[in-house]
Amino acid sequence: MNTSTVERIATSVSRKEGLFLLAAVGAVLVWSGIAPNDRLTWLMEIAWVLLAIPLLLATHRRFPLTRLLYWLIAVHCVILIYGGKYTYALTPLGDLWRDWFDLTRNNYDRLGHFAQGFIPAILARELLLRCTPLPRGGWLFYLVCAACLSFSAFFEFIEWWAALLMGGSADAYLATQGDIWDTQWDMFCALCGAIVAQLLLSRLHDRQLGLR
Repeated sequence: MNTSTVERIATSVSRKEGLFLLAAVGAVLVWSGIAPNDRLTWLMEIAWVLLAIPLLLATHRRFPLTRLLYWLIAVHCVILIYGGKYTYALTPLGDLWRDWFDLTRNNYDRLGHFAQGFIPAILARELLLRCTPLPRGGWLFYLVCAACLSFSAFFEFIEWWAALLMGGSADAYLATQGDIWDTQWDMFCALCGAIVAQLLLSRLHDRQLGLR
């Protein structure tokens, strides 16, 4: 599949559905900006959302994504925004999980990094299938995992650079919570997310791409 086959996409969002997703993410974004726990951390977390929304709006006509991918991106935006609102180490949802399962830390950041592999896996898969001659199969599965793992590693670089530039002010953004293996856990969760996304969603994704 190449860029000339954009028209073969079987399922994308309707205008109303796209506006609903945009409004929903926008509403959560506005809510999160009202007295966040740490304003700097909030800005750093939502930066990805502020980059993604204009890009998606600018490309939705000439390069529309599948319905599945638009919904996944919206969910990912909400996960990032929620984490930015409270900081990942202090989210009420993560505290609830900690109390329910008798955990030693707030694990919302694990969810965030799992999503960092799960959602980008479908994005990488779609771009590879639509923009390169790469067919479905083992190499596609591997390259999607590699792309997600490399992005996760790059994100860890960003956290490292933030720590160097900001010192203690970056603690809320790093959200390591004293775990010396936090970086390794983050990348492992992203890799698991990439694998699970492909195992669960490849057939649905293929149908929405107009593939059989």
